[in-house]
Amino acid sequence: MIKINKYESIDELLSQNNGFITSMQVTQAGLQRRLLSELVAQNRLYRVERGIYALPEVWEDEMYFLQYRFSKGVFSNETALYLHGLSDRTPHAYSLTFPHGYNSSGFKKYNAKAKYVTAEIYDLGISEKLSPFGNKLRVYDVERTLCDIVKGNNTCDIQLVNQAMKEYASSKELNMSKLINYSEKLRVKPKILKYMEVLL
Repeated sequence: MIKINKYESIDELLSQNNGFITSMQVTQAGLQRRLLSELVAQNRLYRVERGIYALPEVWEDEMYFLQYRFSKGVFSNETALYLHGLSDRTPHAYSLTFPHGYNSSGFKKYNAKAKYVTAEIYDLGISEKLSPFGNKLRVYDVERTLCDIVKGNNTCDIQLVNQAMKEYASSKELNMSKLINYSEKLRVKPKILKYMEVLL
């Protein structure tokens, strides 16, 4: 870690964020962004991409970078199942949900899929989970994710859906009232009830 007094605040931010730091965090801490450039020149940090820096020994966290780049994105569908431990399949492409009208230009060049929803349901069930590298991510909670994956136009395969439903039905985290409440708001109540009747 960086020991020079001049960079102690940067060092503190890096330790709080698993070895990553963003330009925005530096500004919010009242520091000058040029410190980041100085550290890169000294090989104490490397620039991952615009606005994101990391210690040389840190593994790159694609999910964390994607979230930073597209701040309104919420990990959803297959990616959310994976983060919640309801699927053992590593997603081929990360799924993120955005509010209608959000400018996600440049999104297509990333290994990701975008879904857009109305403002009324965008906020429903947003929670936090850690990425496989220990960084905080915005992700829809389990109940919202289960409702999303049973929608008619969803691309999740039936085997993945069945496994997730089975895991949830037998878990200690089962919260039927929350699941039913979400299913009403997302208009998938009949489908959710059909799965739960079989599993419970």
